[in-house]
Amino acid sequence: MKQSQKKRINGSRILNGVPAGDYIFQNIPYAEQMEHVSALIKAADIILIGAGAGMSAAAGLTYSGERFTRNFGEFIEKYGTAYMTDMYAAGFYPFPTQEAKWGYWSKHSMINRFLPPALPLYHRLYEIVKEKEYFVLTTNVDHQFQKAGFRTERIFATQGDYGNIQCEKGCHPKIYDAEDLFRRMDRARHDCLVPSYMVPKCPVCGGNMTMHLRCDQYFVEDENWHEAAGRYNNFLKKTEQKKAVLLELGVGFNTPGIIKYPFWQMTAANPKAVYVCINYGEAYVPEKIAKRSVCINADIGEILKQL
Repeated sequence: MKQSQKKRINGSRILNGVPAGDYIFQNIPYAEQMEHVSALIKAADIILIGAGAGMSAAAGLTYSGERFTRNFGEFIEKYGTAYMTDMYAAGFYPFPTQEAKWGYWSKHSMINRFLPPALPLYHRLYEIVKEKEYFVLTTNVDHQFQKAGFRTERIFATQGDYGNIQCEKGCHPKIYDAEDLFRRMDRARHDCLVPSYMVPKCPVCGGNMTMHLRCDQYFVEDENWHEAAGRYNNFLKKTEQKKAVLLELGVGFNTPGIIKYPFWQMTAANPKAVYVCINYGEAYVPEKIAKRSVCINADIGEILKQL
């Protein structure tokens, strides 16, 4: 890559907690980038997809703004705006009772997991990679990859699933499907609360249950989680010394150690690998692998339409 095709970030800045001097934005016309990415995908032996929250936000599952106020107006009115600024922050509200906690989380799960169909953006991504040997590593918990047709055995959702619950203290390595419970809660909810008889209790220790989301040391990694992790590790072995496209979509710096940093490291280790990052506002790459990278600072939805 010629020096004129890249723009160094001011080395005195800190970018999301990372010293910016070691990273570059790629300043290349979109048409050239799109042509290059399309050719890379066609030529690839293998494609590893890493998807973060930006992917689902681009698909329409936004957690703030009009979508939040439209669906959670009664919660905002009841609990105030200190925490109820968006769906992410609302999840950390110190609900005073279990009835209040499940009143919120049953609504959250319905809005983001059960009611939405497979969204067009995920369908488009599936059409792009379905004929390739692919695997999906995602921190998203909304089940959109499965809904869009991606094979379950080719998905590793590391952070949980909005459709499952677990013991709050992780007293045993099992998670529970909560779809039927959440649908019943959604019908019975009144004044942001669910009836006491619907509050789930751990069948082993009798304690409280919680969402199956990685938020503390009690997150349950059950048998299915470990099997998915094993399939992911086996897939990584296949990428070694192959023409691999590491396609990172909407991954920020909340949990960079899960997708972003490993993708950079794998690209550096495999001279046949190419790193492709699509992320509006956060598309940059370590200079060490810049010559084998394409970073597109644009809306994921628009880019996948063109691909």
